[in-house]
Amino acid sequence: MPIKVSIVEDLAEIRDGLSELINSDKELLLLENFGNAESAMVKLPAMGADIVIMDINLPGMSGIDCIRNIKENCPGTQFLMFTVYENDEKVLQALQAGATGYLLKRTKPQRILESIKELNQGGSPMSSNIARKLLNIFLNEKKVTKKEILTDRENEVLQLLADGLLYKEIAERLKIVHGTVRQHIHNIYEKLHVQNRTEAVNKYFERD
Repeated sequence: MPIKVSIVEDLAEIRDGLSELINSDKELLLLENFGNAESAMVKLPAMGADIVIMDINLPGMSGIDCIRNIKENCPGTQFLMFTVYENDEKVLQALQAGATGYLLKRTKPQRILESIKELNQGGSPMSSNIARKLLNIFLNEKKVTKKEILTDRENEVLQLLADGLLYKEIAERLKIVHGTVRQHIHNIYEKLHVQNRTEAVNKYFERD
């Protein structure tokens, strides 16, 4: 069975180029193409496309909004973004909307064909610099989360724990009662998913 592909792209030159490329591969079957999101939303649910190559910057509704609005009606369809946009915001919006692949328009023809097949087999093809952006976003969020998940007071308590102070000493330093210190530390352990002082300090300060 060939992989059924449809294209949503407003620029005729790009749409025709993709069509020619897809028609050149015997493993792919080109279905109807669309120049805007509105017409795609009307016809795609009944077409049964396996893969939809979707531009972001379309006249009227954007490709991202198109996916967001149509995905539930196309349960067997996967969406491959094909765009000039490579900023973090657009990448995240597209993936959150339901896209499972993201290629830039400067991608070489052979790589486009490989990506369609990879997507159909359960992969998530992305241009290399897009994959790097996502990795950086993940790593930055990981670093921020450990700090921001705690309240200001919990950050203070954990810093004092790291300095080696006992519960009683922390209470005296912060002018709070011993029981409040214990509650703060209980909350810290829960939020960081750790069992003791050493694990909490190592995870928070990213020590080995």
